[in-house]
Amino acid sequence: MIRRLTLLAALAGATVGQVHAADLTISCGAVGAELTLCKEGVSAWEEQTGHSVAVVSTPNSSTERLSLYQQILSAQSGDIDIMQIDVVWPGLLANHLIDLREIGGKDIADGNFQTIVDNNTVDGRLVAMPWFTDAGVLYYRKDLLDKYDRDVPETWQQMTETAEAIQQAERQADNEEMWGYVFQGRAYEGLTCNALEWVASHGGGSIVDEQGEITIDNPHAAAALDQAAEWVGHISPQGVLNYTEEQARGVFQSGNAVFMRNWPYAWSLVQSENSDVRGKVGVTTLPHGPKGSSAATLGGWNLAVSKYSKHPELAVDLVKFLTSEAEQKRRALEGSYNPTIKSLYQDKEVLAAVPFFGKLYDTFTNAVARPSAPTGNKYGRVSNAFFNAAHDVLAGNMNGARAVSQLQDKLERMKRRRW
Repeated sequence: MIRRLTLLAALAGATVGQVHAADLTISCGAVGAELTLCKEGVSAWEEQTGHSVAVVSTPNSSTERLSLYQQILSAQSGDIDIMQIDVVWPGLLANHLIDLREIGGKDIADGNFQTIVDNNTVDGRLVAMPWFTDAGVLYYRKDLLDKYDRDVPETWQQMTETAEAIQQAERQADNEEMWGYVFQGRAYEGLTCNALEWVASHGGGSIVDEQGEITIDNPHAAAALDQAAEWVGHISPQGVLNYTEEQARGVFQSGNAVFMRNWPYAWSLVQSENSDVRGKVGVTTLPHGPKGSSAATLGGWNLAVSKYSKHPELAVDLVKFLTSEAEQKRRALEGSYNPTIKSLYQDKEVLAAVPFFGKLYDTFTNAVARPSAPTGNKYGRVSNAFFNAAHDVLAGNMNGARAVSQLQDKLERMKRRRW
């Protein structure tokens, strides 16, 4: 028997075509290593249980993926039993997700970082299981810093100066494609993460504070955006305005960038056998502004079960398997995905495979959260307004002061009396 995922295909625009009937359907990756690791984990569960699972890919853009999920769930469609959801989505999607403790047991999340468990608990219901956590980090070319006798930068200004000097020297040495810095500059959720790091590390706050007060209109936030705008066309290519994580990684991994902001997943890829920079890369905390401290946006993904699933017990069993200690360790070793289980940060094999997991442990446990909790179901609109304002500054359409002032007004109207 064959069934067509008509709603999914129509909304995603993906070529999912027809898939063989399966006991479960899961969305747990878009492309590349992430999707491969998911398929491998699913295959192991299939062999162990005898059940079958259809793995469907979704848009790589987190913004597009959220829109897809919202439309599928609003239609009360059971096309996807298990969904991979961003750390900022539990509150947005909670009404459509089952309480994992009801089926999986009260201890289902024991051993995971409590902050993520709390993040995934809405009105006392655990609506998503932690799968891997994330925080932005700075990748740098160790060989080039050594070659030009430069230190690993601690401030954005130091990074800018080092990037400019090495870029210029390399181009004079006939490496005309060299750039100083690549990041995620496209107008999407990834830019919210980057721009929040710039703003927070300049002492400009977190857009909306924990009490729900809008704080973005301040000179530190404006200065952070203005500094980032100076990179475009200078130490960053003009095309960075359309870069997501993979475009940035592509430039860096091909040997054409000194610095890159990305997530930990990129480590295993830049160190792979076919990487042009294998063995030449270091990872450190992101730089900070003149009066701030390093800030890394909290990222990460979780697994949730749709309340419209026809097989919720089976779905929870697969979620427990994929988020288990053994599976998280495999993903850390093979893909450098940050575990959410605390004990794995003392695991010798994990630390040998990804040394910076230990060195940057505090970065991962003290990352800056996006304001999804205080803004509730309006977070998507808040983020959209923020990344569009940041993109306008990067593109040279307005300066930082005007952008944060207009953003403040827009968010005030969005909030009205309360979130």
